Amino acid sequence: MGALAVDIRISPKLVSPDETALIYHPATLALGVGCERGCAPEELIVLAETVLRDQGLAPASLACVVSIDLKADEAAVHALAAHFGVPARFFPAARLAEETPRLATPSEAVLKETGCWGVAEGAALAAAGADAVLIQPKRKSARATAAIAEAPAPIDGNTIGRPRGRLTVVGIGPGAAIWRTPEVTAVLNGADHLVGYGLYLDLLGDLVQGKTLHETGLGDETGRARRALDLAAQGESVALLVSSAMPASTAWPRWFSICSTGGAARLAAHRALRLARYLGVAGCSRARGAPLGHDFCAISLSDLLTPWPAIEARLKAAAAADFVVALYNPRSQRRRDQLVAAKAIFLDHRPPETPMLLARNLGRREESVTSVSLAEFDPEAVDMLTLVMIGASSTRRVAGTRWIYTPRGYAGKAEA
Repeated sequence: MGALAVDIRISPKLVSPDETALIYHPATLALGVGCERGCAPEELIVLAETVLRDQGLAPASLACVVSIDLKADEAAVHALAAHFGVPARFFPAARLAEETPRLATPSEAVLKETGCWGVAEGAALAAAGADAVLIQPKRKSARATAAIAEAPAPIDGNTIGRPRGRLTVVGIGPGAAIWRTPEVTAVLNGADHLVGYGLYLDLLGDLVQGKTLHETGLGDETGRARRALDLAAQGESVALLVSSAMPASTAWPRWFSICSTGGAARLAAHRALRLARYLGVAGCSRARGAPLGHDFCAISLSDLLTPWPAIEARLKAAAAADFVVALYNPRSQRRRDQLVAAKAIFLDHRPPETPMLLARNLGRREESVTSVSLAEFDPEAVDMLTLVMIGASSTRRVAGTRWIYTPRGYAGKAEA
């Protein structure tokens, strides 16, 4: 019996194999995309699949999904990269502007919006390199664009442009490793940069090995927050350490940071939102904020063990003292009126636009956190699985986001 000849075919094109053919699709394609803010992931995915199909290209040859850094926080772009199982990478406008001579469809409108003449084509060409060929010029859908460039050799999608940065605010606990949660340890192990007060870094022991440490002095919470944001905006993975007295968990800092560092990070990020380069920071962008940045109290609305007059007195005192207040056991099937009364008490002492957070099923699959104003808050939307948090007069909501924070500074420095 003679040897069977095998036909080895190397191509980014879709080919019809036969039993004597071995098909290899090299990762030579860069998929450049652009989209409007809030574009549906499904629309971008359908557009990308359409251009691949029309060009007869194999998805297996995609090396990366690329775009301008203004889109580093765009959910649709990351959903598209996950759909194809490739990295999402981003370039600054200045780098995309260098590709202007090679663009097939330069746009003055895009230039006015982004600072470069083309996002999808420019990003694809920047990713594929100087010898790349634009094999699919910009194709449009209602809210998105896509283009494809082919490189003469495989592309390492993990080394071009920059990734989306990540900033996680973590509470490291009092110091003993046994009191630190596995979630925090995992975050610290995965971070490339650790930012914190020197004592906090010392308490981590061997966990700091191999990390770049950024140490600032006591009282420089705002400086640490800005440093952490700067690093994350450059595509780095950053852990910002908060007080050693805080719970050793990312859950509290992520949702309801109790310390001034969390508030400082939100305050710095609030101002930084004016700069597009910060929009690519993950972790921070998906959090709800740091409403417990200053003094606060927690009050149970259950009158099973505490008489209602005592609860009512506490509510009035907390409202008058301008605490941020967390209400737990807020409403059950039997207790329907206490939360209505609590809302009325706080409306007597707080502006109607006071920010609130409603956190339900925290840490579970059904987790949801929403922000509302005190005036629009509907007690009927709350059950026993919900934590109700009412901001103080100083609590802020960042316009256009779900971020809520209560600033706290040393001698007024937070607002300086």
